[in-house]
Amino acid sequence: MNRDALRSASRSPSPTFSPLYRQIKDFLIRSLEAGEWGPGDAIPSEGELATRFNVSQGTVRKAIDEMAAENLLVRRQGKGTFVATHSDPRSFYRFLRLVPDDGLVTHAVSDPRSCVVMPASAEVAAALRVPVGSQVVCVERLLHFNGEPVVLDHIYLIADSFVGLTLEHLRGGERSLYSVFESDYGVRMIHAEEHLRAVAADSYSAGLLGVQPGEPLLLVERTAYTYGNKPVEWRRGLYSTRSHYYRNDLG
Repeated sequence: MNRDALRSASRSPSPTFSPLYRQIKDFLIRSLEAGEWGPGDAIPSEGELATRFNVSQGTVRKAIDEMAAENLLVRRQGKGTFVATHSDPRSFYRFLRLVPDDGLVTHAVSDPRSCVVMPASAEVAAALRVPVGSQVVCVERLLHFNGEPVVLDHIYLIADSFVGLTLEHLRGGERSLYSVFESDYGVRMIHAEEHLRAVAADSYSAGLLGVQPGEPLLLVERTAYTYGNKPVEWRRGLYSTRSHYYRNDLG
């Protein structure tokens, strides 16, 4: 593909100019979305991609650098560049920003409690960009740290993307939920946005989290997106901060 074809294929109706490396990045993302390279797969070398797109190796490198910064790709010294995967233990807690007060790294244990299909409420439908009443899968789960229940999640998923998901499926093995979604359903969470606020624990959440009704909890509402900026998951997490705090690195 030559430069003119590359620019023509990537041209949008908007007059806004897109740098060449961004066009390369868009092509690579579309290749990931189409399944040309799956999670954990090695992608071609910078030289091979430069030849494929008829651009300089530096242009390709800039595109890959940006994708690596966005956790779409992972560089491994001396081995090459790979598609990021939620099966990598280093990515298990990529979207979980809860840290123990003592700062020690602890392994979180997921305890799924229910998995049902239901019609989307107005709130869920708005978050997932689907019509009200569309079928969604709702998963309730507790997240334990060192045996202590710390997070109560209600997770809503677009049902068409997770056909056959059951509670038994979620309880099997030690994989993270995102690893299950990626490997078993082909849905990879690329990025997420969160909204945080303080709320008072109701009697139900208080009982599960081992706190008193009315005790303050951190409500974290997260929308997770797959390729194409498509929302596929919305969750409401209630976080107990008795011995944990929410950490967000800025920079």
